Formats: sequence, C-alpha cells, structure tokens
Amino acid sequence: MSAGAAISRLWPAPSAGGLDDAELAALYGRADRPHLRVNFVTSVDGAVSLDGYSAGLSGAPDKRVFGLLRMLCDGLLVAAGTLRHEGYGAVRLDATRRAWRRAHGLAEYPTLVVVSGSLDLDPAQAAFADAPVRPVVLTRAAAEAPPGLAGVADLVRCGDDRVDLAAGLAALRRRGLGQVLCEGGPHLFGALTAADLVDEVCLTVAPLLAGAGPGRITAGPAGGHRELPLRHVLAAADGVLMLRYAREAEAEADGDGDGDGDGDSEANTDTTADADTAPAPAAAP
Repeated sequence: MSAGAAISRLWPAPSAGGLDDAELAALYGRADRPHLRVNFVTSVDGAVSLDGYSAGLSGAPDKRVFGLLRMLCDGLLVAAGTLRHEGYGAVRLDATRRAWRRAHGLAEYPTLVVVSGSLDLDPAQAAFADAPVRPVVLTRAAAEAPPGLAGVADLVRCGDDRVDLAAGLAALRRRGLGQVLCEGGPHLFGALTAADLVDEVCLTVAPLLAGAGPGRITAGPAGGHRELPLRHVLAAADGVLMLRYAREAEAEADGDGDGDGDGDSEANTDTTADADTAPAPAAAP
C-alpha cells in the first residue's frame, strides 16, 4: 500500500518532519505497571481484513509500528485462530531491536502467548517449532493437548469451561511478562474488552473502503463500554493514520528505542478462532 515508511505526528504538537525510531518508541513506550496493549489495522469502514487477510490492509508505515510494538513488549498475545489463519512463524527481531532490548534489561525476544480453549494447535507450526523463546499457551482445565505440544510450549491452565483471561494475564505477570501486546484476533479482543482488561489500543487506519463482507476488529457478545481517551495521531504520506488510545492511568508511557521496520504484517484476523476463548467471570488479576 505504501511506498515509504515516513511517519509524522499530527496531534498533539505536530512534528516538524518525520519521526525517527527513537522518537516513535518514546511515543509508545513501556508502561510503569502491568499493561495490556492491543494493536489492530483496519480500513476506513472498519474491516479487519482484505481478501481474507490483514496483510492486505498493512503497508510500510504500519509494519514499522508493528515491529516497534513487538520490540517494546514482554509477551505477544494471540488467539489460536489467528495463529492458524495467518500462519504465524517464529517471533523474531532483528539485531538492532535485540540490542535495544538487552540495553533496557529485557530478554532478547518477547514470548509468544497463544490463547486456545480447545488446544487445536500444531506443535510443528514454526511459531512453536522454531521459536527462539519457549511459547506459553493459555488454556482451560479440561482441554486435551495434542501429542508433542507440551514438548514445545508451556501449558497454563486457567479456567474450567472457558479460558479465564484475567487469571491468564496474572499468570503471565508471575512469569515476568507484565507488558503484553495483543495482536488479535477480533474474538480475543472482544473477550478482553468484555473483561475490562484492555489498557491501550493502537489502531492503524488504512485509507480504503473494504466494503461489506470482512469482519470488524472486535467480535463476540455485546458488552459494556467505557471511555478510552485519544493520546496521539500519527500519519504517513499516503494517508495512513496511526491512532493511540489509552486509559487515564496509562497515558504517560516511558521509554525510547530504535529499530528499523521489519517485514512482518499485522495479524488481526481470527475467522477460525476458538469459540471458547471468552473470559470466565470473577477472576482477579
């Protein structure tokens, strides 16, 4: 979609020119407390995919922020349906981003965290088999693991009939994974929202109309709503907008960084998502 990755700030305080990676990292940063950030790309009319995949909506500026957010997180949270549908590979970072993480006292790579109530997962998928850090799978108590899965991932059972997302995030914090980035899909986003677990949403808006058909960025039963104040508006030369919304307590992030954009694309779709990843009630973090 985009020929370049130059990004400037429109609001607040418009930037005089393009932002470098250190400036972008400072704008997003790491929170000083446990934090769940959700990252999505969408069309102007709210579609989560184009021709069935989120990559059709993602261009160079979005990929630049996408890679930066991975650099900043401790754990990368994704629904099993998104993992399968988008064909996730191993979560890796380039040398510059690994060096940034080491300099900031972080592990070289974030930990992949998969949410699956059914454990319909393939241990041979590269996301598991080639992972530089052993992934974690959040699942429910009675789910039966396929042969080989326990050999390539840690299974964390939280919830009886459904995955208890609040308990799962608490378990991640006990593992030192306090800064979590969720890449989807819509059913997982809907469940996290229903459980009031979302601290921040980073939303890239691609300047196109997808039309009827594709799903939207959130899915699942209707739930309550709450305010999520806008924190910044960034723009690329081709009209792509990058919006950041965060809770009041999370408005001031700290951090800086660098790293060039990588070739990853946004991965938000979960058209085949597990139906049993909704939040279980009454589980405190």
